[in-house]
Amino acid sequence: MVQAKRPTTGRDMLLSLLVILVPLAIIVAIFSQGPRDAAVETVDWEPVAATASRQAPYRVLAPAELPAGWRATRVSWTRIGEPDPTGNDSVRNRWQLGVLTDSDLYIELDQGDKQAKEMVDDLSRRGEPDGTSTVDGQAWKRLVTDDDRTRSMVLATPRVTTIVTGDVSYSMLETYLGLLRPQPTS
Repeated sequence: MVQAKRPTTGRDMLLSLLVILVPLAIIVAIFSQGPRDAAVETVDWEPVAATASRQAPYRVLAPAELPAGWRATRVSWTRIGEPDPTGNDSVRNRWQLGVLTDSDLYIELDQGDKQAKEMVDDLSRRGEPDGTSTVDGQAWKRLVTDDDRTRSMVLATPRVTTIVTGDVSYSMLETYLGLLRPQPTS
């Protein structure tokens, strides 16, 4: 016996539409949420600075104290031939300290004793000369990238090249440089 097909009603169409729209709404809700603000992990930089200060063939610089709201987020000390943070063998004795300001702007301090030009070119993103700044009686060379985004300040001596870099103003870099002090070697 063949049953007659019941005519489609508005209710049937509504149920079919719900079967499609409910999962679609769930998928849209899940994927339309932006990334949650990830908590920035801070690091205890002072023990690493102490080790670098004992082992480095130059005077290691670090902040005497970070201003309120500033926090260290990256720190490393790598001796020549040891794996650096990227896993490559280091070509220099390198001290590195990255901080976030209270406005979440990143500034990085790097010091190294070999292949200074390559280090400066790499860290400054091939910055071009942009004058000088005097901080604590020392003339620091200013560099800026072609896109006017990244600024660096460099002090090169026969023993060590120091570079401070960030996507910040020279004034902010000068403020950070004013915080730096030679670390005790013992």
